[in-house]
Amino acid sequence: MVAQVIVDVVHTNVAKPFSYLVPDGMALEVGARVSVPLGRRQVDGFVVELIGDDQLPRELPREKLRPVSKRLDDYPALLPPLLALARELAEEAHCPLSETLRLMLPAAMRTGRIQQKHETFAQLATGVNAEAEAAGQRRAPKRATLLRLLADGKPHGMSELSELVANPRDALRALVESGLISLSEREVFRAPDGAADEPRTVAPPLTDGQREALRGMLPSLSEGKGCFLLHGVTGSGKTEVYLAMVRQALELGRGAIVLVPEIALTPQMVRWFRGRFGPETAVLHSRLTDGQRYDEWRRIRLGHARVVVGARSAIFAPVEKLGLIVIDEEHEQTYLSDKHPRYDARRVAKSRSRREGATLVLSSATPSILSFAMARRGDYTLVEMPERVNNRPLPGVTLVDMRRELEAGNRSIFSLLLTQKLNECMARGEQAMLFLNRRGFNTFVSCRSCGYVVKCEQCDLSMTLHREPGGEDAGELRCHMCGAVKPPPGVCPECGSKYIRYFGSGTQRVEEEMRKLFPNVKTVRMDIDTTKGRDAHARLLAEFGQGRAQVLIGTQMIAKGLDFPRVTLVGVVAADMTLNLPDYRAPERTFQLITQVAGRAGRADSPGEVIVQTYKPDHPCLLAAADQDYRAFFEMEFSRRRAGLYPPFTLLARLLVESGREADAKEMADRLYETVQTFLLAHPAQKKRVLMVRVDEAPVKRIRGQFRYHVLMKLFDHADAAPVLRLLSELSNVSDEQCRVYCEVNPATMM
Repeated sequence: MVAQVIVDVVHTNVAKPFSYLVPDGMALEVGARVSVPLGRRQVDGFVVELIGDDQLPRELPREKLRPVSKRLDDYPALLPPLLALARELAEEAHCPLSETLRLMLPAAMRTGRIQQKHETFAQLATGVNAEAEAAGQRRAPKRATLLRLLADGKPHGMSELSELVANPRDALRALVESGLISLSEREVFRAPDGAADEPRTVAPPLTDGQREALRGMLPSLSEGKGCFLLHGVTGSGKTEVYLAMVRQALELGRGAIVLVPEIALTPQMVRWFRGRFGPETAVLHSRLTDGQRYDEWRRIRLGHARVVVGARSAIFAPVEKLGLIVIDEEHEQTYLSDKHPRYDARRVAKSRSRREGATLVLSSATPSILSFAMARRGDYTLVEMPERVNNRPLPGVTLVDMRRELEAGNRSIFSLLLTQKLNECMARGEQAMLFLNRRGFNTFVSCRSCGYVVKCEQCDLSMTLHREPGGEDAGELRCHMCGAVKPPPGVCPECGSKYIRYFGSGTQRVEEEMRKLFPNVKTVRMDIDTTKGRDAHARLLAEFGQGRAQVLIGTQMIAKGLDFPRVTLVGVVAADMTLNLPDYRAPERTFQLITQVAGRAGRADSPGEVIVQTYKPDHPCLLAAADQDYRAFFEMEFSRRRAGLYPPFTLLARLLVESGREADAKEMADRLYETVQTFLLAHPAQKKRVLMVRVDEAPVKRIRGQFRYHVLMKLFDHADAAPVLRLLSELSNVSDEQCRVYCEVNPATMM
């Protein structure tokens, strides 16, 4: 046999299968990882095809082939559907297959940095009476204790025994020599933090709304088909619907993948799924150690775990006989990868579910405009859950006009109403959440004399002041794009004036204001700065969930999916922050954030209340969010996009050029623009579908020292436009040492 191998090297010179002989006695399957010679070195690779000698082309005689050096795993690392998916993604992204194959495996596994973990296990020898033998070990109390611990006849690991008996190795060795116990080496899996501590739970009785939703989806699950959009208001019990569907998939002998948009949501979701399905649940996200991620991946691949909960990359989990994919909070932009090769986890899920005969469920209280439009068109089956569990009312939402607060002399970041409601909430012993989608203390630093704004030297963005609440130092300025840090200026670098002032507010400022107003109230802050540690999300959420803190302050990571029964008050400190972004989706994202964070209040028996602070209380988006009326917002936003010819009525596509030299980036963008214009002039049918094409600086001209220009295009989503998109995708391959070119269609951000 001859193995066709894609080597794990990303370079156009080796972006094709190479032929290697399969040595006698070596069993190989498609999808196996192998080590092969490439030139003078050994590299890893993936077997993508096996052929007979007679299928070799004449110009490649058998005697010229080099053999496969060794097989790297006992099983094929890549399942056939995932290999096919990698091919599809490589074609779409116009990148080498080796680059998309890397998405399918833990990085540490590919580089060989991580190995299986083994541990010594002790077990009582057959026929030994542990208690009688322990009684005879009067001069060796450590041996007696170990015998009693092993009395159940089960194998016990060295790590477990070491927690109960100090330094047990010598005592165990003596018991082995006496023939009382045996030792053996076994593989152990490195579990994510807290995995073994989760108690099992029983499913509660389903509500009428949950049963109705399941009636609409379970038949398709049994038939291995169907794409659903589950639109349920916050607190309607969508998670219990997922759990019931996963249970049904397992009973059918199938596996399931459940995606969540934020790592912050993962601990709570994992706790629910582990409580219901125990060790059959695996978790995949970026905060795992290399060893934990490798072992969780292996548990999935070996069939020990058939339920996967994780962030975006978990869509590539090696689940055999996949029966169900759930995408929670499907509207979130975090499902779009901004690293090469770029992919949309929702599109990947749709492709994978179709290929493997699985049911796909996209779920949200605030579906994306595109998804809801597709459901109305019939591409998805719409399933609705319009009522909260036990018919609990949605929280009341009040819009506070911050212009009136300013006129009344209130300079605080909290309105008088929000301060009053916080007082009442704290007095009742209940909990509150304060949402502000900006971290740091002040959002920018400016000179009142000349207008100079302190910007990052590597990025075309203002720097944010970070200062721990209550701290004595002046803090530091940070760039939220590249992470650059420098001290705040004492005088203006531009004009020398001392009139340096700090403007805007971030989560640190909110935390400090809370400490001033409520010095005896314990608060927890959740943003990127406080959640850098491996288990930081779980630790902070546990502190709030267990009632050790009364107020949770945070960015968008607290705005969705979390369920805290004692939260009765939610404050949105600055609703205009996302509304004023230069992006056609700004109203949609603002509506989603406010509706989602409002849904954290009143999820148990006590009614909820939401205070939204804004300088635009009459904005239609905010009025719809206050009413929590998704359909009204959808109709309004759908009409606005139709009038402005924005997606879903059109596609926005661009070629983004990045270079360390501005002249190179501009020159490349101009060349690409001319190529596109030449193509359109030569193809009138395609030109008719293009509404606009222009070359310009990107809205953020410089990021991490890279100058950015783009060729921006708006075109109708029509079959005639497909060749134009193919051209853009092919042009993204013209990257060279000076410039990198990326093709983006409806990108997550136009910045």
